[in-house]
Amino acid sequence: MPGIRQRTTALSVLSAVAVTAGVLTAAPSHAVVGDSPPDSQYAFTAKLDIGNGQRSCTGTLVDQQWLITAASCFADNPAQEPKVAAGAPKMKTTATIGRADLTAPGGSVVDVVELVPRDDRDLVMARLATPVTGVKPVQIGSAAPREGEELKAVGYGRTKDEWVPNRFHAGAFTVQAAGETTVALEPTSAGAAVCKGDTGGPALREADGKVELAAVNSVSWQGGCLGSGAETRKGAVSTRVDDVADWIRQTALRTLLSRADWKKADLLAAGYFTGGSANGKRHMDLLVRWVDGSVTLYQGAEANDAKVPFSAQYELAKAGSVWKHAKAITGGSFTAGGSDGLVVRWVDGEVTQYAHVDQQGFHNEKTLAKTAAWQNAKLVTAGRFNGGSLRDDLLVVWANGTVSLYADLNTNGVRKEVQLAKADKTWTYADQISAGEFTGAKTSDLLVRWKDGETTIYPGVDTKGFHGETKIRPVKSPWINATVLTVGAFTANKVPNDVLVRWNDGKLTLHPGVNGAGLHSEVQIAD
Repeated sequence: MPGIRQRTTALSVLSAVAVTAGVLTAAPSHAVVGDSPPDSQYAFTAKLDIGNGQRSCTGTLVDQQWLITAASCFADNPAQEPKVAAGAPKMKTTATIGRADLTAPGGSVVDVVELVPRDDRDLVMARLATPVTGVKPVQIGSAAPREGEELKAVGYGRTKDEWVPNRFHAGAFTVQAAGETTVALEPTSAGAAVCKGDTGGPALREADGKVELAAVNSVSWQGGCLGSGAETRKGAVSTRVDDVADWIRQTALRTLLSRADWKKADLLAAGYFTGGSANGKRHMDLLVRWVDGSVTLYQGAEANDAKVPFSAQYELAKAGSVWKHAKAITGGSFTAGGSDGLVVRWVDGEVTQYAHVDQQGFHNEKTLAKTAAWQNAKLVTAGRFNGGSLRDDLLVVWANGTVSLYADLNTNGVRKEVQLAKADKTWTYADQISAGEFTGAKTSDLLVRWKDGETTIYPGVDTKGFHGETKIRPVKSPWINATVLTVGAFTANKVPNDVLVRWNDGKLTLHPGVNGAGLHSEVQIAD
């Protein structure tokens, strides 16, 4: 069997040139020769079965729905060219995650349905058919491996005396040198070696009780591995990941929204809940109340990519919580500083304000009103309708068609009402409303989606009422199926003029940069 060859790079490090460690061309699966860690220690390590036993590799869970591994695991001829095409793997691939002992119960067994390779190194992201629960993904290292540093390699490949081991093994290695995309390793612990089946497995940095991914196993000499003959060399080459951490994160974020059943999202609110406006980078966040009473906060992303508007999610309330009794919500700035808050109209007519909402939950709860009359507050939205205030105002559409404005909404409760429209049938047909900044007016505009599908922008709504209207979708338009919507600054940290829509079929779309001339584009971000 050919061994690994050495070629000179600018840093004189070992590079990936020969047979990959763990990509087989026939039957048995073939891991790091070393110790057997406790079952829970590296639960993020995955065993990859490629082609129903034709090949075996190792991977690492870096996101609930994504693994990272070696591209050579999926290449047609990995010994000559480790590159692989993007898309579905050519051979059926199954990942077993969270099960150190493959013969034991527990963990998850999930199909790999998509590959996203790097062109500059032996690395690929592998999307799982469904998210993995109960296993915490590994953190990606931010610092380059340095000479003399110890890394722990983990894998499910063959050992010195097992062709097909049933559990992962781990061995200690020392960094000999680091190149632009690779790192050369030599074993530190006795008997450690990267063997067939370990390709794609993690090389981990462990310090101060923290574990992070420094590199991914690529090739090795395989000395000490069963079937290596007289070979004694045990050096290995792993692929660096620290300098592609942003690529890993952006790839994983593609499935962030698709993990949820959006047919069950019935209330949406946008706001700078996690401090986005303060740091000048992150865009608005999205708060979702699901039909089961759970609440999720999606943190706004920093990149201006309409396809990936959010960068993380946080569970603020579990299913069956009191939030199942919320009938209307809106985000806004109510304290003239800090993160945004939330106003909630509950089923019993109570109106509650949370001065701030963040990743830890809801803060500074205050009851603004509690009368039976507020049970008839059909729709609510917060915006700067009053002009001179540093706090947002509350606009309410009542069940009888009245439209009211409560200016300068602070913690002293719902104060003097300004009636913008008297009770009539017109506003009883309003199905969705949200405040935004579409026209450049001095005060907030109001977006209304009517029952018949017509969608209208009212520019510069203030205490004197409505000042014209612009129809951006006609009667009987497809927007009759727009079940829930909200307006926010989701693609740029500027003004809230992006419209996010949840449709009755569960799809989620984003319409960036809406203005007085209407809707200009649509990006589907979840289906």
